[in-house]
Amino acid sequence: MNESMAWVAVGGVALLYGATRVKTRLELSLAKHRSLTGHPRMARRMAAQLPNYGYDEAQAFDLDGAPPEVVGLRKTALARLAAEYASRFAHSLQLTCEAEGDISDMQFIAAYKVPYQFRELFGKALKTGSFVQSTAGVTLTDLDGNVFYDLTGSYGVNLFGNDFYKDCIRQGSAMVAELGPVLGSYHPVVADNAKRLKAISGMDEVSFHMSGTEAVMQAVRLARYHTKRTHLLRFCGAYHGWWGDVQPGIGNPVTERDTYTLQDMGEATLRVLRKRKDIACVLVNPLQALHPNIGAPGDSSLLDSGRSAHFDRAATTRWLKQLRQICTEKNIALIFDEVFVGFRLAPGGAQEYFGVQADMVTYGKTLGGGLPVGVVCGQHAWMKRFRDEAPADICFARGTFNAHPYVMGAMNVFLQSLETAPIQAMYTGQDARWDQRAADLNQRLAAAGVPVQVAHMSSIWTVLYTQPACYNWLLQHYLRLEGLALSWVGTGRFIFSLNYSDADFAAVAERFVRAAQAMQADGWWWHNPALTNKLIKRRVLREMLAQKF
Repeated sequence: MNESMAWVAVGGVALLYGATRVKTRLELSLAKHRSLTGHPRMARRMAAQLPNYGYDEAQAFDLDGAPPEVVGLRKTALARLAAEYASRFAHSLQLTCEAEGDISDMQFIAAYKVPYQFRELFGKALKTGSFVQSTAGVTLTDLDGNVFYDLTGSYGVNLFGNDFYKDCIRQGSAMVAELGPVLGSYHPVVADNAKRLKAISGMDEVSFHMSGTEAVMQAVRLARYHTKRTHLLRFCGAYHGWWGDVQPGIGNPVTERDTYTLQDMGEATLRVLRKRKDIACVLVNPLQALHPNIGAPGDSSLLDSGRSAHFDRAATTRWLKQLRQICTEKNIALIFDEVFVGFRLAPGGAQEYFGVQADMVTYGKTLGGGLPVGVVCGQHAWMKRFRDEAPADICFARGTFNAHPYVMGAMNVFLQSLETAPIQAMYTGQDARWDQRAADLNQRLAAAGVPVQVAHMSSIWTVLYTQPACYNWLLQHYLRLEGLALSWVGTGRFIFSLNYSDADFAAVAERFVRAAQAMQADGWWWHNPALTNKLIKRRVLREMLAQKF
């Protein structure tokens, strides 16, 4: 009888354990975003199955059911655009074509500037140059002498204008010239940089690295080291560099099992944080406040008009404060990844802007004064790399070029400049200034009758399309012909430097509207009342299935 009771007890415990595991797993699943972006492993499996196919000329110009006269208009427009590109950008395109076979990055960029279905027909006809020869003010000049307003932002580096960074590099190089590129030993300027970074970040300690990706890697390693936990939590759509642990989906050939990708701004995510005991850190990229739970927008995936974005500062602040409270309660490291937005929102970065103190913060890009760098700032309890009670238990991190003298010199010029009146003036009233600029442009676009609007987070902008259409990605080429330089992702992201004057912005707005009107006149936004974004997605799915099977 006692043996029977024992087996019943064992069975009950097993059932309870199994039910607990199912409940925990269900809570984790509910905290994921419903999109494929929220399920990185599934997304990677599906991406591996997508067939490669392209539209021929008979298909490419009437995907939306346009009448013959509009199709003819579009064909004429493509021929004209291709001829103008070949004429105006001849030298830039020639060197790009010559170098592309030698440089892997250029091959990747060339392949993914437009949706791959259009690659053969449109991508080759509208090839863009990758080389420029000079910059001045808020403009850059290509090899053919074409002058563009710079909306690339150098992936976030260009915060105060191209000339500012030239000065940082020039002055910083002179500052350390007597030491030269000595590695291992520090130039005295490093001590000043550390003091300034501590004051800006509100942290106790600083470590220097060679890139933003490397800084994020070290912050996560330290969190795991001090908590003795395995998992990191990142949010759906967020980018934290190309390291596998923080990029578990498409683009990472290795399956990462110690990463949770959960829904940003989601109550179910907070529930997971409260209950799980294996989470070492939470990574926050403040840029995601512009497009929560959506990956970095690029024209290569712009097959319909479903792109969305909206920045709500108050809602983001509430969310970050909730994260801060839970991380404090559960001894989870809250890491702000400010490699991209660092110092763009405020002189003290996103921590100052949202009024939330992280445990560690990573910087890069603009902080190097135009030279490559990564930095981790953190509280002493999180930054220590060894244990007094166990001297062999260390968290090792070094790099040959960490605290390189020339990088440290340029950084020092940048950090000193942050305190000057001209730079401080750029921050004064900047939210109101950029809000007004976006509102003015949207008003002009609406008055022009084009199906385009913009959304923004301070000086970082993205373009939205207001009616279902199949050719929105072509706008990048019309903008280029109007003298607006975009990064390779196209209309997904514009990054203005803060030194854009009202006159500079007015010129950009005028050119933007003119480009949109030209695209509309060429028939690309002919409107089929029966067309919806859902129907476009279904058509693309049918094409993929037909090609696959």
